Amino acid sequence: MSLMRPFARDLMALREQMSRLLEEGSAGEGTPHLWAPSVDVSETAQEIILQAELPGMKKDDIDIQLTGDTLTLRGERKLQSAQRGEHFHRIERQYGAWQRTFQIETPIDASRVAASYDQGVLTVRLPKQDAIQPRQIAIQVG
Repeated sequence: MSLMRPFARDLMALREQMSRLLEEGSAGEGTPHLWAPSVDVSETAQEIILQAELPGMKKDDIDIQLTGDTLTLRGERKLQSAQRGEHFHRIERQYGAWQRTFQIETPIDASRVAASYDQGVLTVRLPKQDAIQPRQIAIQVG
């Protein structure tokens, strides 16, 4: 897969796992803690596809930016405030601001990038640039 260098991808996965372990260990019972949505990345001959699980979020709370060869997804899932007379006994769902960044090593046609959001799943389609065709260069005599 030409999306990421294998070593960088493995290092990033390890970092995310360590962050999650530390966050889970430091959050007390019933205390909301930071989270990062799960993202699947796949590739076809024509495009790279990212799918992020974002249940309970509104599309207006999600920001997608493509800067050069870096794709950034960010947003915030807010804890619903208790209604009058209601109090929480347990909070297990994760809330807060999050950000995921992906280094794209395949040239992308930024003008055709598209995103959709359906049933809590964000899908970002990154069409690859058309292959550059070799051009024959004539040799001038003279």
